Amino acid sequence: MAKVNEEARKKYFARIAPYREIVYKLASKERNISRMLQSDDPGAVYKRLAIVEVYLTAASYHLAMNALSVSFLGIRSENELSEAKKSCSLAIVQLEKVFTNLIDVPFQDYETSLEATSSFGEFKRYALIRKAGLALSMVKDGFSENSKWRWPLIALEARLAVVAKNCLNLHTLVQGMDPRHEGYRERTEYFKLAQKMLQDAADGYRMKYEMATKRAEDFRLAINFLGALRRLSLLLGRQREANEFKKRSEIWRRNMESESKKQESWFVMNRPQA
Repeated sequence: MAKVNEEARKKYFARIAPYREIVYKLASKERNISRMLQSDDPGAVYKRLAIVEVYLTAASYHLAMNALSVSFLGIRSENELSEAKKSCSLAIVQLEKVFTNLIDVPFQDYETSLEATSSFGEFKRYALIRKAGLALSMVKDGFSENSKWRWPLIALEARLAVVAKNCLNLHTLVQGMDPRHEGYRERTEYFKLAQKMLQDAADGYRMKYEMATKRAEDFRLAINFLGALRRLSLLLGRQREANEFKKRSEIWRRNMESESKKQESWFVMNRPQA
């Protein structure tokens, strides 16, 4: 790696000093809100959503400092990217506590969690998910393709995809996607985004299984995401699309079972003799 010019280093640290001060204040704000959190507090979900905003704002400043590192020093800042990733992860943890992390389940299983955020408008929910998705995407772009964070980031994106799906009110979604209904365009665009996120999650876990882990749990998660996509398609009356997801799920399940049997046979054949 080329030696960093000392003058450039000084300019960089001078430039990011105000950002670091802001990040410090954001951390203090998060601690203050967290101290007010009580499990029986009816406003707890809104405090958690406020914490999400704090974490995502902090992530944006860490990403900005990484961009300045690239600009001034010609190298990415592993520390700032790692901090941005951490902030995104903490934001997703809070989102899961608000909207649940349930994947392929009926809407009734998490409807109550969504109702608890009734004062946090539909489009505010969508904007928050988009903000988290953008931050995660920028973190992913900041690291190299083969960095150690490749699979953890895919897992984070998948967890965000679940929250994106659980932000949809499935009781009112069909009516809301009528072109005559107010908010049709925004709602339709968000629904397509949620679908894409779920599909990317399914493909990501399938790829993780094939390229890295060979863990059946990763394959099962991939299949669960296809199941979630099928549920959404059935809700909208898209029977052909739902059948395609069902067919893919069945193929993937057969593949998983076949791979599992191969692994069992290998272990039996290579088991140490007594």
